[in-house]
Amino acid sequence: MIVGVLIFDKNSQDTHSGGSGCACCATVFSGYLFKQLREKKLKKILLIATGALMNSTSSQQGESIPGIAHAISIEL
Repeated sequence: MIVGVLIFDKNSQDTHSGGSGCACCATVFSGYLFKQLREKKLKKILLIATGALMNSTSSQQGESIPGIAHAISIEL
């Protein structure tokens, strides 16, 4: 599941590259996935929040942009 798809409407919102991976992940977990866990519709989830480590000049310098991801496993 790509969580940004659950909280943004690409037809009415101009999100360009999308939202913050960490913010999207936290929002969908606290609103949607946590409820699924409590209702026992899910018993195990793996959350992986991704992001780009960039500054305002790295893309102008033609350098690659490193990425980062944090994974959290939650089980009942």
